[in-house]
Amino acid sequence: MQPFNLHHYNGETPLANYPLDNTSRFLAGGTNLIDLMKLQVETPQTLVSLAKWGNANTISEDDNHYYIGAMVTNSDLAKFAHTQPSLSLLAQALLSGATVQLRNRATTAGNLLQRTRCYYFYDTTKACNKRELGTGCSAINSMNRIHAIFGTSDHCIATHPSDMAVAMMALNAQVHIQQPNGSTRQISLRDFYREPGDTPHIENQLHEDELITHVSIEKKANGTQYYHKVRDRSSYAFALVSVAAGLKIDDGRVKDLTLAFGGVGTKPWYPQKAIRVLEGAEITSEVISQAAEAELSSAKTYGSNDFKPELLRRTLEKVLLEIAKHQEKHPEHEGALYDNA
Repeated sequence: MQPFNLHHYNGETPLANYPLDNTSRFLAGGTNLIDLMKLQVETPQTLVSLAKWGNANTISEDDNHYYIGAMVTNSDLAKFAHTQPSLSLLAQALLSGATVQLRNRATTAGNLLQRTRCYYFYDTTKACNKRELGTGCSAINSMNRIHAIFGTSDHCIATHPSDMAVAMMALNAQVHIQQPNGSTRQISLRDFYREPGDTPHIENQLHEDELITHVSIEKKANGTQYYHKVRDRSSYAFALVSVAAGLKIDDGRVKDLTLAFGGVGTKPWYPQKAIRVLEGAEITSEVISQAAEAELSSAKTYGSNDFKPELLRRTLEKVLLEIAKHQEKHPEHEGALYDNA
């Protein structure tokens, strides 16, 4: 690990007072950044610790929204979301990620901003445009089983690893950002992440001198919800494919649908083409297949991950058929698929 200067942010001193540039990083729970620093993947000259930012570790609500502070741990957020039927999707996604110990440290903003787990990104002896622009992408012509099929480019095919972000993408979460001059801006999570294009080192819309303060989620009924994660082992493993879905059915047809995919995109994937097919439709295997094919029309595989399109088709069908069946029997149900209606 390289030497660095350490500063502390408490939420009161303006961000403009800190030396924030492309050589600085904010430190929250540290569950990802510290590992990257040990491996020399990240070599910041300045760290700004957020440990003393007390008013950012709270969850509040009003009549229309939930407000989740940037420093709320994944464990605390999962516990809260579990008590709110309309946030069941978020609770399921959080509890499927990492381990209890990591969830106790990892934060809401840190989870959204975590880096890819691409093998070549972590291995500084391998070419990686995300780590060092212009060196190439080792994954494209090598082992790429965990890599993306959506949003890829000739410069990067790395997936985004978060489970929480997939659920928040489905729930149309809004990211609230503080700027150096004290003003704030808001951006939908669906617009927050960037596809790699020819600048894979730029992963989102956050500027280097800005800070996420909180995330808001609208209070709305999401019906029967299911986060299904397909992975190599039952815990402490990243998704090969995941589907986050919430469904309300009226008169046998889709009334409201919440949907996002994980493990398949260079960012948490919002499947707009699939949603257009499914909206207002009767949920059948044939319709789901049409929705999957519509979304997969833009997919690209790279050899070792050729199995992902079919795995996504089957996972999407499993999830939607199960929650549709539950909704038909319990049309007023709000919460997890496995809850008693």
